[in-house]
Amino acid sequence: MFDNYSFTAAERFMRYVQRDTQSDPQSSSHPSTEKQKDLSRLLADELKRMGIADAHMDEWGYVYATIPSTTTKKVPVICFCAHVDTAPDCSGTGVKPILHKNYQGQDIVLPDDTSQVLRITDYPYLKTQLGNDLITASGTTLLGSDDKAGVAEIMDLAHFLMTNKEVKHGEIKILFTPDEEVGHGTAKVDLKKLGANFGYTLDGGDAGSLEDETFSADAVQVIIHGVIAHPGYAKDKMINAMKIAGEILAALPKDRLSPESTEGRKGFIHPVRVEGIAEKCTIDFIIRDFETEGLTKKEDFLRTQIEELMRTYPKASFEFHVTEQYRNMKEVLVKNPQVVEYAKEAIGRAGLTLKMESIRGGTDGSRLSFMGLPCPNLFAGEQGIHSKLEHISVQDMNKAVETMVHLTIICEEKS
Repeated sequence: MFDNYSFTAAERFMRYVQRDTQSDPQSSSHPSTEKQKDLSRLLADELKRMGIADAHMDEWGYVYATIPSTTTKKVPVICFCAHVDTAPDCSGTGVKPILHKNYQGQDIVLPDDTSQVLRITDYPYLKTQLGNDLITASGTTLLGSDDKAGVAEIMDLAHFLMTNKEVKHGEIKILFTPDEEVGHGTAKVDLKKLGANFGYTLDGGDAGSLEDETFSADAVQVIIHGVIAHPGYAKDKMINAMKIAGEILAALPKDRLSPESTEGRKGFIHPVRVEGIAEKCTIDFIIRDFETEGLTKKEDFLRTQIEELMRTYPKASFEFHVTEQYRNMKEVLVKNPQVVEYAKEAIGRAGLTLKMESIRGGTDGSRLSFMGLPCPNLFAGEQGIHSKLEHISVQDMNKAVETMVHLTIICEEKS
């Protein structure tokens, strides 16, 4: 089926990453940065040129499109979803993608910062890529495979299906979202307009991986109210909120309950931002656990630690605010087992070994699942994400396209 097809995912990807789409966690606008719309607008235009008549970008920067059905069967509507924004962790301005053909295991020195060296000892997955073609950035930025790889692969899926209409499949929906990296990827999505029965995000790593479980996640904001006085006359009067914040952070466990000390299914308490003055200081935390009840235990632990500390500052006070962010998609997917089973079969048909994984994080799929669109996460080939050593294999990208095509066929066959 793919013998005479020229994949376009890598070419598209190398164009897309050159557009800066970094999101901004401090912005209150939707999307958080207007520049994300530049790529969304381009994608909608390219989909229209493929012949997808309803492709469009809405006012919030979401792209919706429908690949028409080629079967007379009544088939569930599948959605494929990816996000256009890149992470705030590392610069996404002026990305220069570099194609390294026929990788043979050698160190790859990135030319614009030669201290950035991609080594097989640091990234063991590279052992599976001997003879393949790798794409990196140039050393001063991230690459943006999270998640422009998913975007490019879905665009290639659309190109394949629109040029191979003999392939039998039901109606396919495409959704590109902004602001996933700052937790607002589904804030303005219109699921009624989307009209899908279930979906798949393309936002994973190793070829063959399928993720049907994520962290559950809350945000905690702690606001410390100190007592202000003129520093020249502050003896026995001033209580510095910033110093209390420092004590709270210093008291956090160092050998457990932190991202630096946990792996696998262990969750954590993670401070992500501190801001304030002597009178008032705010600490923002993210709380993560695979079991939703584990979030409450960690929040209670943090609150108790702060309460004990604040006993030594009776004139100071604090606020403790918990905000739900997302929940483990497994809670929804166990009730819709066929969604995961179809993906498992598609990965096998693409000639890959299945790797069932749990995400130590979340995706748009977490929120979409609880909004009524069951949505596990498929591999996109992303490696070294959010870093200057981010890289991806062209062959892994092509396998992601193959897997999606097989998914559409399987869904039609089983209907």
